[in-house]
Amino acid sequence: METSAIRENKSTIFSKKKKKKQAYTEGFTGIPNIVANILLAIFAISCIFPFIFVIVISLTSEQSLLEHGYSIFPKEWSIEAYRYLIQSGGDLMRAYGVTITITVLGAFIHVCMVSTYAYAISRPGFAFRKQFMFLVFFTMLFGGGMVPSYIVMTQVLGLKNTIWALILPMAFSSFNIIVMRTFFQRSVPESIIESARIDGASEFRIFLKIVLPLSIPGIATIALFSTLGYWNDWFNAMLYIDYPNLIPLQYMLIKIENNMEFIRQNALLSGEVMKTLPQESVRMAMVVISTLPIACTYPFFQKYFIGGLTIGGVKE
Repeated sequence: METSAIRENKSTIFSKKKKKKQAYTEGFTGIPNIVANILLAIFAISCIFPFIFVIVISLTSEQSLLEHGYSIFPKEWSIEAYRYLIQSGGDLMRAYGVTITITVLGAFIHVCMVSTYAYAISRPGFAFRKQFMFLVFFTMLFGGGMVPSYIVMTQVLGLKNTIWALILPMAFSSFNIIVMRTFFQRSVPESIIESARIDGASEFRIFLKIVLPLSIPGIATIALFSTLGYWNDWFNAMLYIDYPNLIPLQYMLIKIENNMEFIRQNALLSGEVMKTLPQESVRMAMVVISTLPIACTYPFFQKYFIGGLTIGGVKE
């Protein structure tokens, strides 16, 4: 049997080896961590820099762009591009209002439809779970096409030149239903729901009081997806909207771009008009106008967005 002195000597040797190994590991991981942070910082700057460059170009005078080209430090600053957009598209603020309205209202309807549908098919006690799940997969693979959709929207539902023609076509997403179904299965245990049922809570109350508070990351994720979809949508406006007061922002910017292209290609215009027409800076100003508001809202979704994407990635 080992004496207490031998055991103490072994423990001392083991602790010294452990300290040396820990010091070596800390020294080894310190430099790679610094390098990794530097690389991530460079990557972040490379992602942000193009948008900053676009903002700078949009604030550069057209004459400076023609003479000196693109530069992060322009020779002459100008807001002529934004003034041209406001003047040529007098309904620009109205288009902003239409886009904000359909984005907020559409995202709310989308989240309500997707979350309720996904919650129903995520519960094992739902009798028609397989049938409704089949409908989700089927609509992901097959669609009616543009012509049937147009006939249903305009002739059957009679929604042409209404705001609902911009909302309803994107109010349902099979992909987001699958995302939320997986989220509900992983983040909402069946035991919690059964306990609420034993306490006498109805299904609607369980969904509102228990399921939704536990599913904020997933709901924020699909809300972000739907918000981006509604904000960038212009195709539905081109199909269903002829009324000028219902034109959304993206479609109005496309019309302004087409008008500029028509002016540029018109051979009857004089050279002086072409010189004063801010072409490149207007294009960059369009990018800023269409992307800056939605980019400013992303930080509010970021925390929940990351949580929604990584749910189920770590096994407890």
